[in-house]
Amino acid sequence: MSQIKDVEVFRVPPRWVFLRIETSDGLVGWGEATLEGHTEAIEGALDALRQTFVGWDADRVQDIWQHAYRSKFYRGGPVLMSALSGVDIALWDIKGKKLGVPVWQLLGGKVRDKVKVYGWIGGDTPEDIYQSATVRKQQGFTAVKMNGTGQIDWIDSPHLLDGTVERVKQVRSLGLDVGVDFHGRVHKGMAKQLAKALEPLQLLFIEEPLLPTQPEEIADLSRQVSTPIALGERLYTRHDFRPYLERRAIDIAQPDVSHCGGISELHRIASLTETYDVALAPHCPIGPIALAACMQVDITVPNFVIQEMSWQIHYNQGADLMTYLVDPKVFAVKDGYVDALEGPGLGIEVNESLVRAAAAKYKNEIPWRNEVWKGPDGSLREW
Repeated sequence: MSQIKDVEVFRVPPRWVFLRIETSDGLVGWGEATLEGHTEAIEGALDALRQTFVGWDADRVQDIWQHAYRSKFYRGGPVLMSALSGVDIALWDIKGKKLGVPVWQLLGGKVRDKVKVYGWIGGDTPEDIYQSATVRKQQGFTAVKMNGTGQIDWIDSPHLLDGTVERVKQVRSLGLDVGVDFHGRVHKGMAKQLAKALEPLQLLFIEEPLLPTQPEEIADLSRQVSTPIALGERLYTRHDFRPYLERRAIDIAQPDVSHCGGISELHRIASLTETYDVALAPHCPIGPIALAACMQVDITVPNFVIQEMSWQIHYNQGADLMTYLVDPKVFAVKDGYVDALEGPGLGIEVNESLVRAAAAKYKNEIPWRNEVWKGPDGSLREW
């Protein structure tokens, strides 16, 4: 029996939380429990999971998942699910390495040989959008994503939306497909206008057109525009997706493997959303372990369409997607795709010495925080 011997947690730049699980027979698995802006809370939750599961059989991935999720009275939510995600990813990595196969093989095998990807081009500060999109095209991407607006009031001047339309037109002129992230920062009155204004530009999708607390209103918006509606990074289990699916509110589900319960729950969400003819495009503006975990599911599910990757995303200050990898070529982009990962487990090799060195330097620093936006009247606005 491969017992869980130790769980180590590493806070590393730019804003990621990695964990390393070692078993009694010397196997090592890596997970990612990044919850952007809530690093300390994740570290506390992971410490509790470590105390619970050291000594357990690492082969019992689903049993550990169920106990981590269901054995306590309070369950779900971003902190608990992100901690569970990291443990789950690491256990799948161990199981694949133990059997000498990629995780996708354990999930039923390939339905595709490569994974379509998109890169970020910013958008909060729009001046360099066209240049950023040009670079992405040169890097091999055929699709990009950008933020639609900066800060905006509950109801604001419609003229603020003109710049968004113009920027999208510039990117589309390069022949790139474009997803526009409303980021939940645009409230209903403005979101309706922006979605309608962008509709003629034939976007790949609009993301989080409203806050994820608004399933009825998102369903209303979905009926008003033909553009596919995408969301899911702030939904943490298949149960959270249910009201959106039942209301026919979304066309693309975007669960984040580091928030939604890891590979186990991401795979279940994929199956659930397929039932409603909803596509899967996992959210992943974070680290390489999370991306590798997403790809294990992407390779196996029929309704997958495109994968977010954080290579040179504007948040990556101090380290980038490839920094902690022994072989960065596993994520090489060619003609808009990344080849299926073929190595055992997650299919990547983490540079452990570099992770340890980075964590040692970073542990006493204040971890990443998102901006806090206020309007000219001093009131809080959505970031």
